[in-house]
Amino acid sequence: MSSSDCSLGKDSLRRRLIRIVGDGRCLFRSVANGACLRAGKPSPSETLQKELADDLRSKVVDEFVRRRSDTEWFLECDFETYISQMRQPHIWGGEPELLMCSHVLKAPITVYMKNSDGLKIIAEYGVEYGSENPIRVLYHGYGHYDALQIPIVKEIKIRS
Repeated sequence: MSSSDCSLGKDSLRRRLIRIVGDGRCLFRSVANGACLRAGKPSPSETLQKELADDLRSKVVDEFVRRRSDTEWFLECDFETYISQMRQPHIWGGEPELLMCSHVLKAPITVYMKNSDGLKIIAEYGVEYGSENPIRVLYHGYGHYDALQIPIVKEIKIRS
């Protein structure tokens, strides 16, 4: 990850933030939105975003079931109760769901948080899928996620 990803100032953040509806799906909406951006597609409409988020949630829960022996121990409640709750669209997601999103999408996910200088990386998931062009989300620290669109800037060398 380049240092420029960590040092986005406040003005840059305003231009790169994609506000996500806070309907209990914000984590899944943000990741689905980021997956579209990562694939070179535009941000989906709110309706399509909701459909993509619900589809991603379903796949994430299925991934938890497939990986039960690896994931059951870090869940805060009974596995079956957890799975049943997470299938409901209004239940919030967090770190375990971000990890499973990275596996479902086979893509890296970088989570940012605002600080006094702009943005700071607080977590990275799916690093086994590479580090190029991760899905980027902003965590606000009070249960809400937004999507981030941060273009990859490649250095171009000019021949003289």
